[in-house]
Amino acid sequence: MLLNGDCPESLKKEEGAAEPPRENGLDEAEPGEETTGQEVIVIQDTGFSVKILAPGIEPFSLQVSPQEMVQEIHQVLMDREDTCHRTCFSLHLDGNMLDHFSELRSVEGLQEGSVLRVVEEPYTVREARIHVRHVRDLLKSLDPSDAFNGVDCNSLSFLSVFTDGDLGDSGKRKKGLEMDPIDCTPPEYILPGSRERPLCPLQPQNRDWKPLQCLKVLTMSGWNPPPGNRKMHGDLMYLFVITAEDRQVSITASTRGFYLNQSTAYHFNPKPASPRFLSHSLVELLNQISPTFKKNFAALQKKRVQRHPFERIATPFQVYSWTAPQAEHAMDCVRAEDAYTSRLGYEEHIPGQTRDWNEELQTTRELPRKNLPERLLRERAIFKVHSDFTAAATRGAMAVIDGNVMAINPSEDTKMQMFIWNNIFFSLGFDVRDHYKDFGGDVAAYVAPTNDLNGVRTYNAVDVEGLYTLGTVVVDYRGYRVTAQSIIPGILERDQEQSVVYGSIDFGKTVVSHPRYLELLERTSRPLKILRHRVLNDRDEEVELCSSVECKGIIGNDGRHYILDLLRTFPPDLNFLPVPGEVLPEECTRAGFPRAHRHKLCCLRQELVDAFVEHRYLLFMKLAALQLMQQKASKMEIPPSLENGDPPSSESKPKDPPAPEVGSEEEGSSASGLAKVKELAETIASDDGTADPRSREVIRNACKAVGSISSTAFDVRFNPDIFSPGVRFPESCQEEVRNQKQLLKDAAAFLLSCQIPGLVKDFADHAVLPMDGATLAEVMRQRGINMRYLGKVLDLVLRSPARDQLDHIYKIGIGELITRSAKHIFKTYLQGVELSGLSAAISHFLNCFLSSYPNPVAHLPADELVSKKRNRRRRNRPPGAADNTAWAVMTPQELWKNICQEAKNYFDFSLECETVDQAVETYGLQKITLLREISLKTGIQILLKEYSFDSRHKPAFTEEDVLNIFPVVKHVNPKASDAFHFFQSGQAKVQQGFLKEGCELINEALNLFNNVYGAMHVEICACLRLLARLHYIMGDYAEALSNQQKAVLMSERVMGIEHPNTIQEYMHLALYCFASSQLSTALSLLYRARYLTLLVFGEDHPEMALLDNNIGLVLHGVMECDLSLRFLENALAVSTKYHGPKSLKVALSHHLVARVYESKAEFRSALQHEKEGYTIYKTQLGEDHEKTKESSEYLKCLTQQAVALQRTMNEIYRNGSSANIPPLKFTAPSMASVLEQLNVINGILFIPLSQKDLENLKAEVARRHQLQEASGNRDKAEEPMATEPEPAGASEDAASQPAAAKDPPSLSLQG
Repeated sequence: MLLNGDCPESLKKEEGAAEPPRENGLDEAEPGEETTGQEVIVIQDTGFSVKILAPGIEPFSLQVSPQEMVQEIHQVLMDREDTCHRTCFSLHLDGNMLDHFSELRSVEGLQEGSVLRVVEEPYTVREARIHVRHVRDLLKSLDPSDAFNGVDCNSLSFLSVFTDGDLGDSGKRKKGLEMDPIDCTPPEYILPGSRERPLCPLQPQNRDWKPLQCLKVLTMSGWNPPPGNRKMHGDLMYLFVITAEDRQVSITASTRGFYLNQSTAYHFNPKPASPRFLSHSLVELLNQISPTFKKNFAALQKKRVQRHPFERIATPFQVYSWTAPQAEHAMDCVRAEDAYTSRLGYEEHIPGQTRDWNEELQTTRELPRKNLPERLLRERAIFKVHSDFTAAATRGAMAVIDGNVMAINPSEDTKMQMFIWNNIFFSLGFDVRDHYKDFGGDVAAYVAPTNDLNGVRTYNAVDVEGLYTLGTVVVDYRGYRVTAQSIIPGILERDQEQSVVYGSIDFGKTVVSHPRYLELLERTSRPLKILRHRVLNDRDEEVELCSSVECKGIIGNDGRHYILDLLRTFPPDLNFLPVPGEVLPEECTRAGFPRAHRHKLCCLRQELVDAFVEHRYLLFMKLAALQLMQQKASKMEIPPSLENGDPPSSESKPKDPPAPEVGSEEEGSSASGLAKVKELAETIASDDGTADPRSREVIRNACKAVGSISSTAFDVRFNPDIFSPGVRFPESCQEEVRNQKQLLKDAAAFLLSCQIPGLVKDFADHAVLPMDGATLAEVMRQRGINMRYLGKVLDLVLRSPARDQLDHIYKIGIGELITRSAKHIFKTYLQGVELSGLSAAISHFLNCFLSSYPNPVAHLPADELVSKKRNRRRRNRPPGAADNTAWAVMTPQELWKNICQEAKNYFDFSLECETVDQAVETYGLQKITLLREISLKTGIQILLKEYSFDSRHKPAFTEEDVLNIFPVVKHVNPKASDAFHFFQSGQAKVQQGFLKEGCELINEALNLFNNVYGAMHVEICACLRLLARLHYIMGDYAEALSNQQKAVLMSERVMGIEHPNTIQEYMHLALYCFASSQLSTALSLLYRARYLTLLVFGEDHPEMALLDNNIGLVLHGVMECDLSLRFLENALAVSTKYHGPKSLKVALSHHLVARVYESKAEFRSALQHEKEGYTIYKTQLGEDHEKTKESSEYLKCLTQQAVALQRTMNEIYRNGSSANIPPLKFTAPSMASVLEQLNVINGILFIPLSQKDLENLKAEVARRHQLQEASGNRDKAEEPMATEPEPAGASEDAASQPAAAKDPPSLSLQG
């Protein structure tokens, strides 16, 4: 998230490249510091090629770049098909060994054409283990089980199933244009109107997954570790292998390599067996002893290398799949060993010690950031450590809840226990020692960690040098919330009372402050809109703070200043915090607020605070302009402050550039009122005594009216401690406190009167199109609306005049409301279940939630085995392992009653349903969609099969159907700031029509993103999509295809195979496939997108109209007219519902249908549809618009064809069959015309311009751009107000990074 102060940079500097280090991005740029893209070049040193000599294969050449490390060549060799079986080797240049970690440019004598020799090195135990693990990874390289099990950052991708891997090489295939009879009929369940929603097609069987079996078993031998005398012969470890031919062999790994020994399962004999063959690589040895291994391993590697790299690169954060097929559980030595050894404390790659997470996290923050290469290195390091820390914290949290970690306070009650594992501190989300007694007890303790995480995110994003936060990850697993934090050095040795030098440990009774903390936090106060304020401590002394009281400052043994407990970084939300004696504004009381919430930690979101301040700023400008106008009317002369050319020397921000002379008088009078206010405000803020007193009055009044804390400049900030129980303010601050209270009330009213109605208006205009719960939540959060307002949003949707056009929003909202309520119940339900009853309990809950079967019975876990004696209860049990079977008595009636109650209590929304079937009936929901939503929210993984939800004879789920339960993880997402600035300026260029330049900037952004995030990331996905679209518009279809293919693969891997974003990517890819004349591929991609949309939402969604138009057009192109009509007529119906019968989209839809009827020679129907379209064009656009004219031409043409057909028919009637009639021609539309229509409906406009027109257009845009720059520079000079948010629009862009990354609205990209 970019912060409020950051944005002007991205607007002022095109490239944002050579910036000086900025204190949290608040200092304006120096004038005349025009940056160029020079510095960027540093990163892309030219590459060169070297020759590699490896034993046993032909030499080959390899392209490398100077800033690569030597170990990256190692990685390449371990991945190449012919050298992949080597792991233990070094590279030599002219007989000298190269250091693993040196950069290539630092190697003397390494240049174009140098020869690098691969030299086999002796093994150690560590190297032997690495080798075995690598061989196992090669054997499993096509096996998707790691992705289904959610380990090692593997995730699923199915694109290759639908493209048959033939994207981009259309040249090699015969062109699809010869119209080989392609089978266009989709499966029944994809056709419009089908009621069936199968689950199995979600994960189609990939042909590559039928693995080629190379070995039956490869595992560690029971004879490990080697006895002393064998150790002295160089034995490192023993392996046991059963080959595909059923031969059992025992293998010794020694320092010199691998050989067969004579041991059997029961008899140890380490002597070499025949054939006496010593091989440095395990693969070569296995090739010798098993012909099947040799054949299949070679085939497997060939396949592995052919896969798209994006299908196998690890993602930065683990993505879990909520469904998985039944898999056989195979023996796997490495997995078994991992589970018991390295994973419990020893991190894999660091010999003999655990990682010091805190040190790593803080050191990366301290890296220099003066220029682009430094910033890239720093952001890369921060991102990498965060993703590693998140993975480790997740593993630890699961181990804690599963009871595999010893508590550090084992004698206390399980809820109060704390844990340390792998240098990470874990605590459970329960109210320990009545800490949150005044805030809502356990409920407050449950939300505090996520609030704290949001605080950590925010302070990390402001990035003040010298201020440190803890690595924080919040994990929800099996009904428990676990907070994982890095450990401040020295904190465990001392008492908390001694360590806290700033803030309060008892919510404001005792409060301390610290000058260094005040200074550091002061720097964050402006972007975070936090007011520096005074509070009273228990001895009635005033203490100054610049954060909420419970934000604690602790100086670690490493001398760093840490802040923690940031749960109240943002001001409280008064709509959910009833305070005796305080009355909320009328907008709030009308909506039924304030409502008591379950806890008192409800905060406003940062996006809301920013939007509110932005709103206040516009109000401030309007008020002041109005008063100036009135003054001017009474005086009829320009106030002297406008001629004042003295550079304002603002004290609030000494680093501002001096303003150039403000223009002459005429210019002053022609400037708008707002511009005058700006100049005036600056003059006054500079306080050089030249402004006339009446203008001062104007600004003072405006400041007072908008609640600014300064009377000479606009500056709105919040005091986070207002209404905090237990916090007292000194007498002297009473007025300030009164103003702050009013400000909070106004912000609460602003959320209800501006943000929510604005959101509903955006929904009605289809400016945002959520498709499932997650995308709806994202859209709400971008506007600063918390999920607890979901009920209010739905109420407004119900009362909206455009209710029908909001049908999809209402459905998604109700589904989200039901599944969120069910999730709340599920959380407490799971806490009472012991591990052995987990699958039975989850399947029972799902039956009660989704199955029509009236009385499902839970299977208690005790029935499989009979225990001899009841063992006495252990004291130190994992949390919640109570012998509790209360979950088994839940009934569907009870669950749905609780869901309705929860919806009323939490969201203040009344659901009218007592069973799942009533809910489905009343609100038009789908059970499969509800199943997906609840599984994603709770981490359940279920078996991929068809569930009969509606059967009244047997329950839908059995305990065998629940495969796994995954953690749901919340963490910080570090950002690549420079890359994002490039991306934004690229978007801006594209919007101005400079496609080439835009393309270059976005390519540069892609490079930088890759530098920071590695190859896989959501933002890289957005980048690739935009690049593909630009290439497509510029006519480079092959490049568009290749970029979009990457975007699809990445979206599947990083966001999920059925995420709405993935569906969008599939549609774009289909369009580019069609343009490259790969018709059957385009169709199967569109069918996939339609299937996913049906699963995620259903048929009745505005996006479905676009999808069906696409499918219909492609089918029309291959003359499948009847099929095409089914899709196009469905699109017409959906468009009519969501855009109104008079919209231009509907007119276009009518035209598409008419064209298909024309191809079928059913002219009457064609005429009827085209007339409808014509009428809409005429009423909406007028007679003379080109669309109306085109339509009228087409009507004439249709009429002529109809008349000709009628003549022919009459001829037949008169002369009988002997009439000589020309055979009827059914005209297939040309591919070009189909493509043109496809581009129109997908909002891609090609502007047909001659070269000359283009030059003129560019010149015109450039001229305007210069004018803007000129006026922009003037504005920039006029910015030194104390804190002035940037102009509207700028901060929206900055704050809603995901929105900006979705699809930029742009002149040439969207119609």
